[in-house]
Amino acid sequence: MSQTEKAERFATLHVKGKPLVLYNAWDAGSAKAIVAAGAEAIATSSYSVAEAQGYRDGEQIPQSFLAQIAARIASAVNVPVSIDFEGGYSEDEEELASNISRLLDLGVVGINFEDRIVNGTGLYSIDQQARRIGAIRQAAKAKGIALFINARTDEFFNEPKDPKRVIGAVLDRAKTYAAAGASGLFIPGLQQDALIGKICEDVTLPVNVMVMAGMPTNELLAKLGVARISYGPIPHIEAMAALKEAAKKVLS
Repeated sequence: MSQTEKAERFATLHVKGKPLVLYNAWDAGSAKAIVAAGAEAIATSSYSVAEAQGYRDGEQIPQSFLAQIAARIASAVNVPVSIDFEGGYSEDEEELASNISRLLDLGVVGINFEDRIVNGTGLYSIDQQARRIGAIRQAAKAKGIALFINARTDEFFNEPKDPKRVIGAVLDRAKTYAAAGASGLFIPGLQQDALIGKICEDVTLPVNVMVMAGMPTNELLAKLGVARISYGPIPHIEAMAALKEAAKKVLS
């Protein structure tokens, strides 16, 4: 498939009620193994990519190094590839657009893009984040690629004990992000099935959730209308735990 075909394919995999399941990768080797297991697409986890290379999450891995990893993944598998690009490595919209252009040159067709201020505190205002999403969309249009912008909001991480408090804010962000050019809405941190269902019902964008302790089953998430299920850092954490145990047996 060409990059254009992969971008189109990736978008069609996001179906409300029949979610795309992404078992997140961290390098070319893990991506190839996941595709061999039957994956229709590959997405990375920023935590896993950073940890695998000895860095901490939060844009601590150099952007140039991340680009090398993204390029290796995109060239190693013949399925759509989405990269967790965190906050885009810049607060400047022009520089952000340039960063996206370089990423697209590597064959990537999707990104996660979050509204948390990575090297600061809190979230970007709705309007500022919308401008940032708009800059990314324009950069993708200039390249002729229908980039899937998975707009992540960290509202639920800010209110883990009372997620109902931020439902209104999340719905406002979803509507504004969609108008700015987002392709999907990512709501990590939300676990309550009723609230997940409400968002899926009220939001026009395909909704992405992240597996974590206390989450509904994938079957229930599908019934609630979820269009994408991500496993985030879990694959890397479990793989490293298995490696540690195997090494213990050999070295003990």
